[in-house]
Amino acid sequence: MSMDRQAFHKLLAFGIERGVSDIHFEVGYPPHYRLHGELLGAIKVPPLTAVDTESIANFILEGRTSRPDFSRPFGEIDVSYGLAQRGRFRASIFRQRGAVGIVMRLIPVNVLTIEQLNLPPVIAEIADTRRGMILVTGATGNGKTSTISAMIRHINETRHAHIITIEDPIEYLHEPGKCMIIQRELGTDTESYKDALVAALRQDPDVIMVGEIRDQETAATALKAAETGHLVISAIHTPDSVSTVQRYVGMFEADAQDIIRERLGDALQAVVSLRLLAAKEGRRRLPAVEILRVTRTIRECIRTAGRLGEIPELIKRGRDLYSMQLFDQHLVDLVNSGLVTMETAVYASSNPEEFERSLRME
Repeated sequence: MSMDRQAFHKLLAFGIERGVSDIHFEVGYPPHYRLHGELLGAIKVPPLTAVDTESIANFILEGRTSRPDFSRPFGEIDVSYGLAQRGRFRASIFRQRGAVGIVMRLIPVNVLTIEQLNLPPVIAEIADTRRGMILVTGATGNGKTSTISAMIRHINETRHAHIITIEDPIEYLHEPGKCMIIQRELGTDTESYKDALVAALRQDPDVIMVGEIRDQETAATALKAAETGHLVISAIHTPDSVSTVQRYVGMFEADAQDIIRERLGDALQAVVSLRLLAAKEGRRRLPAVEILRVTRTIRECIRTAGRLGEIPELIKRGRDLYSMQLFDQHLVDLVNSGLVTMETAVYASSNPEEFERSLRME
């Protein structure tokens, strides 16, 4: 007896009610739920069969024009899936050991504010930027999408603008506010980030949000959009500010990198890097945030090969004047205000020895 739609929806509803972040459907295991960072198996559900996971994948992909033949190898598929009025998920469908596996991430129905996400208030100021590029960075599952959505929400509440988002897939649905918002999804509304970006430039935008910069074409088009008077907000999988600049420049051929470095130096306005940590009290997670705001001196460091190493010290010193901060500076605050434990902070810090030393000095 394979999994039917009602049973599948029940499993999703159970996860939504409990407030889980992810649900795993893998052959040979019962469904697993990630709750406050812990992965727990569903107690009264038998292990799933290959037929079960294939049925689930078919429910998720119903109504889509192209569907893979699950009996043969296929590329990973990322799509959004809604449970009427209850919640939305980002589903990742893949093949493992010849069968289909699915991981579904729960997307909260409401877009949270910068404050509700416990992000530093300066992020609202960064979102007020009128042109150039803002990059939000961090490993998968550290809150890049919710941070960008909170910035879009801030813009939507504070100024009249035209916002175009290009996402893979659409996660948060933005309500009409002061802004006009067009949300386009890869695969259903457009073929690629690059195509949608090129089209967006002809659609009179003030703000363009690109879900992720993962290749040279997207990087080049996003940079061009940021140089022509638009605000471009995007995500990139890098741990901190310096590695973000390196990764961006590194997407281009060696002979183009000097020019890209200069252009990025001119266009970049801020880099916000995130690491989610377990909070001391209650089962929740808090962001530790590194914030780079591009000052005149920092522009020069980005533009000149070999000067990136000076940036961390400039961030550290720019704390009072520009509200910039290194991860380790923010971690010291989180420990001192009793929000995270010393152990958690040391484990997450960029430089554990120096971090412990600065805590002792305080």
